[in-house]
Amino acid sequence: MIKKTLLVITIAIVILAAPLTVRLFELPHSDLSKSKNILGTQIKVACVGDSITEDSNYPAYLQSLLGANYSVGNFGSRGSTVTLTSWKPYMDQPEFKSAEDFDPDIVVIMLGTNDDLMSLHQYNESFEDDYAKLIDSFEQLDSTPQILIASSPPIFSNSSDLSPSYLTDTIILKTDDLANNLNLTTIDINSAIGDHPEYFKDGVHPNDEGSSIIATQVYDTIDSFPNDSNLNSLGT
Repeated sequence: MIKKTLLVITIAIVILAAPLTVRLFELPHSDLSKSKNILGTQIKVACVGDSITEDSNYPAYLQSLLGANYSVGNFGSRGSTVTLTSWKPYMDQPEFKSAEDFDPDIVVIMLGTNDDLMSLHQYNESFEDDYAKLIDSFEQLDSTPQILIASSPPIFSNSSDLSPSYLTDTIILKTDDLANNLNLTTIDINSAIGDHPEYFKDGVHPNDEGSSIIATQVYDTIDSFPNDSNLNSLGT
């Protein structure tokens, strides 16, 4: 009799719990953050970029700002480009595969500085198409991550093969146009530190203060979602 009673109780619990289970796993991507908090798992943020990401402290600062509910990964690849015809396309680097394997919920892409190299200007006709391929690769992941496009920081160095004006007038304009066409959120890193050469170690790479500002800009964008639950409703 006791066994029969326990069986009845167990069946009742399963029946009552079933609708909750269905609702939990049918949550739309716009409720991703909320559902992940319910499940007790972290929201994964992949920081994609070149040496400005790899060698800076911005991903670490971003982790500190976002807190324990998030896991921030640094997938910067020194010297890499958006352009697929360069000597080091980001999509050909192991960091790209690692970023995909991270199965991120949010991807912050900050690339384009190396595409500004004067020796690569001739290849930049395909810049937007190549950038779109990179974005699409992340969007096809099972985690269907939200893509955030961060503009490259300004260039204050005249001792490199980089052109400050070309970055502003060509690379960033192409980046913004693509983001607008794809209805992706942009983070204006360039303007945020555009008047502050003191925030850079060498005129190109941000120092700790510059890294902190980049992290704050990214954090403010992520934190702007109501209750951290509208990851899929982001748009420019």
